[in-house]
Amino acid sequence: MRLHNTINATGLFEESDIKIRVNPYAIHAAGGVREDFVHVFSWIMQGRSLEQRANLSRVIVGELSELFPQVPRIAANIAEFEKATYFNRTML
Repeated sequence: MRLHNTINATGLFEESDIKIRVNPYAIHAAGGVREDFVHVFSWIMQGRSLEQRANLSRVIVGELSELFPQVPRIAANIAEFEKATYFNRTML
């Protein structure tokens, strides 16, 4: 819930539009080394500036670093998708 609140505090989204899903990996390695990691892949609707997206990555990594100080690798990237190509079940 802390990460949700941190993202909400950026003011970039309606709170109801924030969705967080966790997908753990049983098998993983980075650089040939198996160590714990968190990587956030975030897809957001187009319309935010590069600065806003970069700040979002920063606040996500900052919050996760506080939540998981023992995890050596924490990263985030923000990708945009076009509103025109987005469709979900409620739009049927």
